[in-house]
Amino acid sequence: MRKAVVAIVGRPNVGKSTIFNRLVGERISIVEDIPGVTRDRIYSQAEWLNTKFDLIDTGGIEIGDEPLLIQMRQQAEIAIDEADVIVFIVNAKEGITGADEEVAKLLFKSNKPIVLAVNKVDNPEMRDEIYEYYSLGFGEPFPISGAHGLGLGDLLDEVVGHFPKLVQEEKDEDTIYFSLIGRPNVGKSSLVNALLNEERVIVSDIEGTTRDAIDTKLHKDDQDYVIIDTAGMRKRGKVYESTEKYSVLRALRAIERSDVVLVLIDADTGIREQDKKIAGYAHDAGRGIVIVVNKWDTVETDEKTMKEYEEKIRAHFQFLDYAPVVFLSAVTKKRLHTLLPMVKIASENHSKRIATNVLNDVIMDAIAMNPTPTVKGQRLKVLYATQVAVKPPAFVIFVNDPELMHFSYKRFLENKIRDAFEFEGTPIKIIARKRT
Repeated sequence: MRKAVVAIVGRPNVGKSTIFNRLVGERISIVEDIPGVTRDRIYSQAEWLNTKFDLIDTGGIEIGDEPLLIQMRQQAEIAIDEADVIVFIVNAKEGITGADEEVAKLLFKSNKPIVLAVNKVDNPEMRDEIYEYYSLGFGEPFPISGAHGLGLGDLLDEVVGHFPKLVQEEKDEDTIYFSLIGRPNVGKSSLVNALLNEERVIVSDIEGTTRDAIDTKLHKDDQDYVIIDTAGMRKRGKVYESTEKYSVLRALRAIERSDVVLVLIDADTGIREQDKKIAGYAHDAGRGIVIVVNKWDTVETDEKTMKEYEEKIRAHFQFLDYAPVVFLSAVTKKRLHTLLPMVKIASENHSKRIATNVLNDVIMDAIAMNPTPTVKGQRLKVLYATQVAVKPPAFVIFVNDPELMHFSYKRFLENKIRDAFEFEGTPIKIIARKRT
């Protein structure tokens, strides 16, 4: 089911990033007392009263002709377009400014639910000073303090109350859902067309041509697939995303609906930092992953090129050591036949179940080969293990004390499980738990 989306919007330096960090529970946004320090949209997940939602922190909206301010305004407009609910932040210590009024005009045009939060109300005496904010026209203002965490509960109650009713998507368990993610212009649409053997998706060299996520059915070798082609971003004919920008929120939505995610890399331009960030979203979501090096026809190759390129990928994507790498060209269809079989393998491994007795035989053999560690005179004792989930496979290992399960030993057990059961293409989770 798609989660609701909340955008935090306001002029620069009203405390948006501090509030964002409070709501997601960690310091993701840069917090610094310099107007405009948060230049891009930042995404994370938050939760309130068992309701999970996506949260967007935006650069401040400021009226002006300077290129940075224009970009920040455009980024905020994209966030507003994507959001189900908008939290409008103003600064209690500065009162209503002309910039606040301009932001209010922009928000009125969105026709979205707007929740007004008056930040930096750091003590009870300041609550009497918030009534002037009724004049902005968004109803009751909520006094909060991002720095001290005050008033956020009431604010979130109001925000969650505006969430739309989201319908659970019905998925065919026999169908493999996979999405394509990557930087703009890595050939996502071209690859979809090559798989379908028809020009069903518009292909262009202009980054951001794909306007929306497109679901396309495909039947191949007695297997049904649904291809989720993640979108670039265009609005009213204007490409808002520059070359290195990526419509992350829509990619996250596609990832959530996928069994397997294809992480596309442009063989010609090589690996960039943005590729690792995009792949990290799929890894964190626990999806099956296949790394696809597209445009392989543009690379001069010999018998060593592919191996050297894969070694480079492994060095950059160490957290994806389980993901297979496929080299192909969507344009020439060279090596295209290798892709879907690998997607199927990743999907099957992503939903694989292991019998408890077989799993414990592997665990005990691993312990016999490499005995459990001793920490401060106390030895880790592994009692038994069982699989508790699929998509991704998750294993609980019951021990005498979870604190004795060092990361390196957990990694050792994970590798032994992978070696025994061939979990290529999927992450697996190992959870140490004390037996009760």
